[in-house]
Amino acid sequence: MSANRNLVLLRAVASSAALLTSSTVFGQGDAHVHGLVNLDVAIEAQTLTVALEAPLDNLLGFEHRPRTPAQRKAADDAMKRMNDGASLVRPAAAAQCTLANTTIEAEALQSTAPAGAKEDEHADLDATFVFTCAQPDKLASIELGLFEAFQRIKRIEVQVAGPQGQSKQTLERPQKLLKLAR
Repeated sequence: MSANRNLVLLRAVASSAALLTSSTVFGQGDAHVHGLVNLDVAIEAQTLTVALEAPLDNLLGFEHRPRTPAQRKAADDAMKRMNDGASLVRPAAAAQCTLANTTIEAEALQSTAPAGAKEDEHADLDATFVFTCAQPDKLASIELGLFEAFQRIKRIEVQVAGPQGQSKQTLERPQKLLKLAR
């Protein structure tokens, strides 16, 4: 199977998991829950993709564009931690996974507000961590560093889609080991 086909399949699996998460966890409109982070995990061939969605309040203690030097520092610190994806998402060592790409989207943390942005809305941060695994068949678990990095996170709702099918798990503080179907 070509690399492009694998990427297309991986995106489809991740999109399906994201849709399922948004319909089950957020089923009532645009509401989100403070203390809760949603994580979608997709495993396809040698690629592990972990997509995170969190209200900014869980990461910063506020959900708007930083207004004070203290809030700007909190935002900068949170972005620095998010950019260190290898400390937040640690696949089982036996799988020999290497972080290949990190993408972070947080409109409220951009230096200037996009045209038409509403400052009073609940703001989220979306991050995607893509790993390449030399031994994906040995990917039995993922250790998450989210509770350690962000004290306001209380629960992580996880959806997994991979070669063994789909599953759903909930991790509550201080749990950090996500077990994958074998």
